[in-house]
Amino acid sequence: MGECAAEAARVARGVPAERLADPTHCPGWDVRALVNHWVLYTAYGLEHRASRTPLPDELTARDFTADPDWARAYAAQLDRAVAAWADPAVWEGDIDLGMGPFPARDLACMVIKEMAVHGWDVAVATGQRYEVSEDAARLVLDVVREHGELYRKYDGFADPVPVPDDAPVFDRALALSGRDPRTTAARGQ
Repeated sequence: MGECAAEAARVARGVPAERLADPTHCPGWDVRALVNHWVLYTAYGLEHRASRTPLPDELTARDFTADPDWARAYAAQLDRAVAAWADPAVWEGDIDLGMGPFPARDLACMVIKEMAVHGWDVAVATGQRYEVSEDAARLVLDVVREHGELYRKYDGFADPVPVPDDAPVFDRALALSGRDPRTTAARGQ
């Protein structure tokens, strides 16, 4: 969680204001919409999940990018969210998101996946690199494998993109989530 949060914060700092209206490979989302989703669910949502409280309407309606210092605020909120999960008891039990109870550990792992996959999406859209360790990549791949159909049900994932069986782990996770890991901007090329 800490690793993916740090990488998300790094990518956020690299998003130029003039790129917020640029298109992304996420259908119907420009960079601003993608960043707002990313900030809401990976920072504020993660902290609220730890405390088992719903996201307030004020947050769900906010344009985080309207603040010129949004990337710094996002990094600070990510730190608070990660700290909220530092207590091992937070990982126990279930969290109800209005669709029935969900194991806290699974939900936390799904948000880590959101940090990584949407971090990659933002990096691609803004011409940055995205880096993740092999361990984090395996966690993301496991989440995508386990919950991919749920994400597809709610249009969060497209159909899988074929990649070789020996592709890097994170590339396989991206491909299974319907993203083409060969997108060159993510590689900084």
